[in-house]
Amino acid sequence: MSIEAAFAQFPELTTERLSLRQIQPGDIEALFAIMSDAEVMKYYGRPPLQSIEEARIVFAKIQQRYKQRSGLRWGITLRGEERLIGSCTTNNFDPDYNHAEVGYELDRAFWGQGIMTEAMTAVLTYCFTELGLHRVEANIDIVNERSKGLLLKLGFSYEGRLRERFFFQGRFEDEYYFGLLKDEWHPNQA
Repeated sequence: MSIEAAFAQFPELTTERLSLRQIQPGDIEALFAIMSDAEVMKYYGRPPLQSIEEARIVFAKIQQRYKQRSGLRWGITLRGEERLIGSCTTNNFDPDYNHAEVGYELDRAFWGQGIMTEAMTAVLTYCFTELGLHRVEANIDIVNERSKGLLLKLGFSYEGRLRERFFFQGRFEDEYYFGLLKDEWHPNQA
């Protein structure tokens, strides 16, 4: 598979417990349930969704990014089930598709079960082996211990802080960057 193939037909990924697939219109209510949860969105960099209409807008943006070849966002489901329990994304590709950024969110009912580790292991393997990326980045709120722990478990290295990088809820916030290179990726360590 290549970048061309990824944007010609959405790549579906499977793991022992999970299916990662394209997010569909039927997922909008589940997307709203996840992204309206204040605890899930606490470190997301934007407030929780307030209406199903906002979830429809998020869905439209997901579709648009795919059409523009600027992002792949997988819906996470348990294998054999259709209900969306989270998502993970690869986006912000550089012009030559050598590096990209990842992000994720998960329904709080599924926290602490290793689901995001399993999902992101599949996504990172896909990024490095199928898309041929050289580098994957993530930026988080450093007080988000769960996200920081996930990235470190996956083999990311902390690379630095960008002071007052974005404006959120009336103040400027720092962003903390983590990076993972292709030759550092060892899916079995996660």
